[in-house]
Amino acid sequence: MKKNNIMHRLLKIGMMLLVVFISVNSLNAQTEPMYSQYMFNMSAINPAYVGSRGAVNLNYFGRSQWSGIEGAPKTNSISIDGSNVKGNLGLGVQLYNDQIGVFKRNGLNLMAASRVKISDKGVLSGGIQLGVLNQRKNYTDVVNVYDKNDAKFQENKSVTDATLGAGVFYNTDKFYAGISIPNILNSSDLNTTGVQKVSAKHLFVTAGYVFDISDEVKLKPSSIMKVVSGAPIQFDFNTNLWLRDMIGLGVSYRTGDAVVGMAELQLNKNLRIGYAYDYTFSALKAFTTGSNEVMFRYEFGKETKNIKSTRYF
Repeated sequence: MKKNNIMHRLLKIGMMLLVVFISVNSLNAQTEPMYSQYMFNMSAINPAYVGSRGAVNLNYFGRSQWSGIEGAPKTNSISIDGSNVKGNLGLGVQLYNDQIGVFKRNGLNLMAASRVKISDKGVLSGGIQLGVLNQRKNYTDVVNVYDKNDAKFQENKSVTDATLGAGVFYNTDKFYAGISIPNILNSSDLNTTGVQKVSAKHLFVTAGYVFDISDEVKLKPSSIMKVVSGAPIQFDFNTNLWLRDMIGLGVSYRTGDAVVGMAELQLNKNLRIGYAYDYTFSALKAFTTGSNEVMFRYEFGKETKNIKSTRYF
């Protein structure tokens, strides 16, 4: 690759990184979908991840949080991403829905990442994410209203906003690190008597490494930090053990919230499935039996010679 092309791509990535750090100064509370198995599809939180696996990936996540509590969060996400032949451009699209009680969100994200090889094994990516988000509050579904004639519960509210996200991702065959904000723009707030615009941003910082215990055993610790103003900084500390590149067993600790057990199975070169169970130790443990999450990933074209061997993130 010509030197001027490399400098041009590095400049674009640097500008994306600057946008991410500037946005941190105005973080405010918002509910972003949560995934316990984020480390197997980080495009859901960082657009710079798309195209990093070298194959076309179809991913599905389904999460049912705090089972036993009526109106508890439920999230579904389906995405597909891949890269061009040269591997320097990644593209992806995501559809998702998220429901908490009578509050529902449906979103569509288009993602693109520019990838630059900066060492023999290291690749630096800068990504952007453009999307639309529809938020709806079905007040007419509220039951046991004290005053059934209250005007607030006689109509539903719905609003659609544009979204813009950015992120940076660095990886080698065994290490990765990333920083991202899924939505930099102000999203509407439906929790007020009228719909208004508010700052609503999350910052995610991720990192992980793969240790070779033996030819058949790999150990992969990883972590994610979530920063939102008005709430404590939250960490997920995770360790996964992979056996013969077929079976993955892991455990996570989420500060102030839960312990997570997870299992993944690589059924063949193309198909991986996973399951995670969150045991809640917060005050909610008296009301819930925990949270359940399933994962499905299918990689097209994995049999070609251009696709690398097993990737653990």
